[in-house]
Amino acid sequence: MSTFSPAPGAAPVVRQVLVQASMEARLMLRNGEQLLLAVVIPVIVLVGGVRGAERIDLSYGVETFAPGVLALAVMSTSFTALAIATGFERRYGVIKRLGTSPLSRTALLGGKVLALLAVEALQVAVIAGVAVALGWEPSVSVVGVLLTVVLGTAAFASLGLLLAGSLRAEATLAAANLVYLLLMAGGAVVLPASAYGSFGDVVHWLPSGALGEAMRTALGESGDAGVPWRDLLVLAGWSVVGAGATARTFKWE
Repeated sequence: MSTFSPAPGAAPVVRQVLVQASMEARLMLRNGEQLLLAVVIPVIVLVGGVRGAERIDLSYGVETFAPGVLALAVMSTSFTALAIATGFERRYGVIKRLGTSPLSRTALLGGKVLALLAVEALQVAVIAGVAVALGWEPSVSVVGVLLTVVLGTAAFASLGLLLAGSLRAEATLAAANLVYLLLMAGGAVVLPASAYGSFGDVVHWLPSGALGEAMRTALGESGDAGVPWRDLLVLAGWSVVGAGATARTFKWE
């Protein structure tokens, strides 16, 4: 029996994950650049897209932009924000130091994933509230939305960690922002793949296109909502590829 009170030792794994997730989420929301990516830019894209479409008489309205912007928010947090944060954590030795604590790699990654989901829940609440104020009346497949968010987060988080674990922090910052802008403009995440003409047949297979199409289907852009199985399978495939590549190439320092 230990003579120490309280008895020394590591906290239970579940508590470790929850504490790590809480810290990760607070750090993301305290960072101005991360907050810009997570909330400000998606809201600007939503309001600007809806109002701009009304002025120039485009066929796209809030029922198209709202699901697309929700998909954009998932991508911005699980890919760009995660890649940048992890890249600088590697540079400053944060991950290396965490490796000396009782926190295992699995618990660390679990904490990061829970933090992403917590931030995404906040994003969904804010963006959906703005969309409803703009006149959005969605039909929702709860299962479809949940699967889309989870698999979209898994796909883009694995790709973000792949980028952060193989490049220097400054290169990760530049590459993550560049990829984010390219996918936002031409990856069929905000607008449907049909808006890109013949290129739409290609972007369907990109993680951004699959995420955007899945969100639009799950939120009933063209009528009744449903579960977007084909797009979910594409996201699952990207998750497997990204996770496998990350496991092979990620450097902890």
